[in-house]
Parts: sequence; structure tokens; C-alpha cells
Amino acid sequence: MKTKGLVLSIVLLVCVNGFAQRGVRIGYVDMEYILENVEEYRDATTQLNTKAEKWKKEIELKLSTVEQMKKDLMAEKVLLTDELIAERQEEIQILETEVFDYQQDRFGPQGDLVLQKKLLVQPIQDQVFVEVQKIGKNKKYDFIFDRSADVVMLYSEKRHDISDLILREIARTRKVSKSNKDRKLANKLKDFQEQEAEENKEISEALKERQEKASSDKEVRAKAAADRKAEQLRLREERKKAYEERRKKLLEEREAKRKAKQDQRKKETETVKDSTNQ
Repeated sequence: MKTKGLVLSIVLLVCVNGFAQRGVRIGYVDMEYILENVEEYRDATTQLNTKAEKWKKEIELKLSTVEQMKKDLMAEKVLLTDELIAERQEEIQILETEVFDYQQDRFGPQGDLVLQKKLLVQPIQDQVFVEVQKIGKNKKYDFIFDRSADVVMLYSEKRHDISDLILREIARTRKVSKSNKDRKLANKLKDFQEQEAEENKEISEALKERQEKASSDKEVRAKAAADRKAEQLRLREERKKAYEERRKKLLEEREAKRKAKQDQRKKETETVKDSTNQ
């Protein structure tokens, strides 16, 4: 971009030298200065910045929730089964993905902030372009360029700055003729507000749907975990019962053998006594 601006500057200088004999009129506008002095743009930008701060706080709150969940998991890890640890990790991953997607939706290259800034700037840029064409033709300028664009301004005299003239022409056009450009600007700002309201509604509905889905998924996981735990308890009880039965049977067999031996000894003792008496 710098190379492009430098080349364009060189071309302008060559053109100036070429037209030096008859004199060249050059003007420039400062788009940033113009935007700062358009009331509608200032007001809309203030509202947009307020919303951007709100979005940032929402993202920070979500990230704080995720970090707290990670800390809780680390603290409770020794008390949890592998299945429960995996479930908690999966839940954290889902929330992290949701936060990232929300951040991209708001602040990404195609996010709400970039798109809405374009909606704010475009109608004013269109109006500036119209006024530049009129002034360039009426004042017989040879060149008019934007100071805040890619052109590298090697030197400029303040007397060539026609930004205030552009602002006066914009104000005059609005006040006297109420031109179609003014209505177009107002309509675009209105469309922006309506679109913003609709987007907020859609985003709220989408967020509500994601929250409901996350809640539903959490309930399903909780039920599955409860079912697994109940099944583990059932199997544990069955194993315990089988062990008790085997133990009881073994004790009964031992008792039977012991009693049989006692009976055998008693019988042998009685036989010996009988033999002695005879």
C-alpha cells in the first residue's frame, strides 16, 4: 500500500510539472476530520462504541466463567471418575467454542462492529464524493485527493485543504434543498438502526437457543452419568451379594465337615468303649 501511495505521489508531481506553465490547482480533503464533524456520525459512533463495550463485557464474563470451571475441575479432579472428568472437559470445550464464535460474530473481520462501521461511513463518503465533484468542477481544481487514504502526502499547504468547504457544502445542501442524498443518509441510518434491532433480536434468539441446547445437553449428560452410576452401584451390589452367598456356602460346608468329623470321632470313641466293656 505504501508503494502504491508513493507511486501515485510521484505521478502527481510529474503531472504538476507538466501543467506548471498554466498553473495547477490541487486540493485535498481529510475524511477523518469530516467524519468527526458530522453530527449523525458522531452520535451513531458513540452508540456503536457503547455496544462494543457491552459486547466486550459479555465476552469477558463468559471467559471468566470458563476459567472458573477449569479451576473447579482441577480442584475436584481427584474426587471424580474418568467419565465425569471427560464430561466436564467436554462441557468446558463447548463453552470455549461458543465464546470464540460469539467473539468472531461481534469483532471478527466480518463481525457486527466492522459491518456497522461501514454502514455509518458509506453514506457520508458518498455525500463527500458528490460535493468533491461539484467543487472540483466549479472551482476548476486539477486534483483533489483524500489525505487519510493511501496517497503519501509529501507536502501540503493548509490553503489547499478544502475539508471545511466540503462540510459547508454538505450543511448547505442539507439545509436548503433537503436533497435525495440527505434522505438517503437518514434512511440508511434508520435502516442501520432497524437492522441492528433485528440482528440483536436474532442474536438473542440464537443465544437463547444455544443456552437451551447447552442446558439440554447438560441434562442429558447428567442423566447418563446418573444412569452409569446407578448401574455401577447395581453391579457392585450384585457382586457383593454373590460374594456373601459364596462365603455363606463355604462356611456351611466347613461347618458340615467339622460336624461330620466330630460325629466320626464320637462314633469311634463309643466303639472303643464298647470293646473295653466286653
